[in-house]
Amino acid sequence: MGLFDFLKQPDINQGVKQYKTTSGAVLLDVRTPQEYAEGHIPGGKNLPLQDIDKAAVIIDNKDTPLFVHCLSGGRSRQAAAVLKQMGYTNVTNIGGIADYHGKVER
Repeated sequence: MGLFDFLKQPDINQGVKQYKTTSGAVLLDVRTPQEYAEGHIPGGKNLPLQDIDKAAVIIDNKDTPLFVHCLSGGRSRQAAAVLKQMGYTNVTNIGGIADYHGKVER
């Protein structure tokens, strides 16, 4: 691990690939409903950061693989930390959709 590795943003494109190949995984988009409606990754579930405490309504199994993203990576980092505090054991922050190169739905 290099001195500045903590500055590296996750690669959302790699994260989406990993999500697609992980059985039972959930792609969690923590942007606002308005941002989600403007374009989201197919299969993603919208749970805004301000509602992250309601995650159990969508994901009841705390061992479910969660791949969390937002616009630039900041909110998904916060959401991943909160989810881990809530007891979710398999949470990955994959960064921001702004760097995503795949298909989006509206």
